[in-house]
Amino acid sequence: GPTFGIKGGAAGGGYSQVIPMDEFNLHLTGDIHAITAANNLLAAAIDARRFHEATQSDKALFNRLCPAKKGVRQFSLIMLRRLERLGIHKTNPDELTDDEIHRFARLDIDPERVLWNRVLDINDRFLRQITIGEAPTEKGYTRKTGFDIAVASEIMAVLALSNSLEDMRARLGKMVVAVSKSGEAITADDLGVTGALTVLMKDAINPTLMQTLEGTPVFVHAGPFANIAHGNSSIIADKIALKIVGTPEGEPSTPDNTGYVVTEAGFGADIGLEKFVDIKCRSSGLTPNAVVLVATVRALKTHGGGPAVTPGKPLPEEYTTENLELLEKGARSNLRRHIENISQFGLPVVVAINRFNTDTDAELELIRCVALESGAFDAVPVELWARGGAGAVNLAEAVVKACEQPTQFKYLYDVNMGIKEKIEAIAKNYYRAGSVVYSEEAERKIAYFTEQNFDKMPICMAKTQYSFSADPSLKGAPEGFELPIRDIRASVGAGFLYPLCGEMQTLPGLPTRPCFFDVDIDIDTGRVYGLF
Repeated sequence: GPTFGIKGGAAGGGYSQVIPMDEFNLHLTGDIHAITAANNLLAAAIDARRFHEATQSDKALFNRLCPAKKGVRQFSLIMLRRLERLGIHKTNPDELTDDEIHRFARLDIDPERVLWNRVLDINDRFLRQITIGEAPTEKGYTRKTGFDIAVASEIMAVLALSNSLEDMRARLGKMVVAVSKSGEAITADDLGVTGALTVLMKDAINPTLMQTLEGTPVFVHAGPFANIAHGNSSIIADKIALKIVGTPEGEPSTPDNTGYVVTEAGFGADIGLEKFVDIKCRSSGLTPNAVVLVATVRALKTHGGGPAVTPGKPLPEEYTTENLELLEKGARSNLRRHIENISQFGLPVVVAINRFNTDTDAELELIRCVALESGAFDAVPVELWARGGAGAVNLAEAVVKACEQPTQFKYLYDVNMGIKEKIEAIAKNYYRAGSVVYSEEAERKIAYFTEQNFDKMPICMAKTQYSFSADPSLKGAPEGFELPIRDIRASVGAGFLYPLCGEMQTLPGLPTRPCFFDVDIDIDTGRVYGLF
């Protein structure tokens, strides 16, 4: 979606790039297509089940769910699991009582409480809210629903947080997709679709091995929407990478035979890193040795009160000429806050100052001084874009030294705390909000999730990436603000609850001038151009 919208691709740029970038930014090995197919199969199963239950008697429904084959009826394995959950300890379909048939065959989905949207990987704002079931063949069983972008699907988060194929299948089965009219949570397993989802995802669970322009191996695997989900690459890719660079069995660990794995946490440390620690580390059992915080002169100037930046328009001159006043205000507020927050996890932080050709030496030195004053282990300018690996040797050396430091790794909160306590631990201790306010819908959901024993999962805050607050225009390091929670949703399979802070869209739209105006193909060579 973003490739043809306004953000462009994610392969890097200049001499710091994953190749082939056109494959990377398009279909690659089809993981997102697999997620889309699996997500939408589940959506189709929900509405088809509603339709069939509404138009058939218990007996007819049961006979179609468990048809006789050569005169014999039997339950599938996934049906036996549902019977166990219902407390019905029978394996012969012919032995069920009428009441047991009713309980087994009817999910009784409340159309007003379907929690699962369809997805696609295109920025299409007009699919954010739609009505389905309008054809005469659906007999009036319409309902309002919507689409999300594919990477916001819970299945993407499940892929990223799974430790194995077995783990992924279990997580897919636990995904809560609707609520019954009596208030019971309905899962993918209840719909009987878990095995099919796993089959659709069986190849997607394998990381894609790519490389940088200089031949460094890169695993590309998973891309959960960093606003809505946890915004981190997969656990499986991390673990394979650690095996590749790890000390050979039986040998002592030395600088000569031990390598380093760099894994990405999307957006700022207020989103990507906090979720990496409190969600991903809990699932993987892994803990990091150090954190690299990327900063730019331009970004810090926006946090120092610089003029608004509008995509597609030339940058105001404040961002392309030296302005130490703006930069210092941004660094002493925003950069300092990020470094202070990272220290709460007990990890050393190295600030990588991503140099642009308009940055001055005085500006880079100012950032370095503020970073060190704020508690960073080191802060170094890097020229990856212009020079590739040679432009970041100093960063690599700083990271090696940081990884040798002792750590006191800790989570931000105890996962067994109540839902509100965990939300407020993030909001007040990490974002520095003064208060958290909950809508009636959020209050209702919190009560329901607590009743369903979903309250012991980590929290995945869905909020803007442009501010510590829920207001994207509130730059720098705001304090004492009010954080509004308008809704809260459960990704039970992925293993987290996600509160929606302010106005978060789960399907982007296209701008006035999308990137697709520049994308085309050379008919003679097949070379794609215009992607970035």
